[in-house]
Amino acid sequence: LECEGKGGQPPISLAEFTLHGSGDQDFYDVSLVDGYNLPILIDVVDGTYKSNGGDYDCKRAGGCFKNLNDNTICPSELRVVKNDRTVGCKSACNALNTDQYCCRGDHSTPETCKLSDWPKDYHAIFKDACPKAYAYAYDDKTSTFFCRGVKYPSPTYRV
Repeated sequence: LECEGKGGQPPISLAEFTLHGSGDQDFYDVSLVDGYNLPILIDVVDGTYKSNGGDYDCKRAGGCFKNLNDNTICPSELRVVKNDRTVGCKSACNALNTDQYCCRGDHSTPETCKLSDWPKDYHAIFKDACPKAYAYAYDDKTSTFFCRGVKYPSPTYRV
């Protein structure tokens, strides 16, 4: 896919892959760090991978239990509305553009970008709707998945 060097316009749900990464395994995730516009899930196709059985080893990434474009879920300050319809839910970083919500400046490490310090817990809104997706920059522990193929190079993924 060629986009002339441009990415999608937030709010945008992303499927992210690092193929043949560390230890010759793939890493994959669904990210809502730039907001949400549609549900995404990543499955690994049976028979194409070998798993050690861990919680994040060749398991489903993403998938949402709630529609973040629902006005009862996405707070008004994060909504993107077109023709009287919510079509996206911005991340706190995109909507409010503070170092604290964007994990930058004095908040640029996992140790200094603490959810407990956020004035409002927007992370919980995204995580409640989509528990296996990145909801902020340092959401690695519950959102990064990995997998090895049965044969080189990689497993087959269904997005």
